[in-house]
Amino acid sequence: MTDRRAATRLYLAVGCGAAIGSLARFLSGYLIVSLLGLDALWSTAFVNVVGSWIITAFATLTGPDGRMMVGPAARNFVMAGFCGGLTTFSAMSLDTFILLFEGDLPLAATYLISVVALSLAAAWLGYLTASRLNRLPVDSDQANR
Repeated sequence: MTDRRAATRLYLAVGCGAAIGSLARFLSGYLIVSLLGLDALWSTAFVNVVGSWIITAFATLTGPDGRMMVGPAARNFVMAGFCGGLTTFSAMSLDTFILLFEGDLPLAATYLISVVALSLAAAWLGYLTASRLNRLPVDSDQANR
């Protein structure tokens, strides 16, 4: 494959992943706000925590010691594209700023600390989950496919 084709494939993978991640973010916001009746603030928190788990688990599974061999396009589809489209650090920053601007310092601090702590905890759990999966024996029939 030429360098130009590889670059095009990589760009398309990131773009498609971002589109799917953005749609997932929108739908999760709809679910949390409309169906569950929670504040939109928590849909932002949800996607950041879930995205932290996904990106860390995938990075661990597809890293040098991981059990999944994927190419650069697949890795960037998930990590840069999907997780980039799904997570919303800028939206979380805006939510926190609005709370501060409205004078709700306790809620702003609680929200910010909670989302960061939960995101780090989710990243840690993603690492643990993927590390365990990496240690499972590989089915030789499946590995030869």
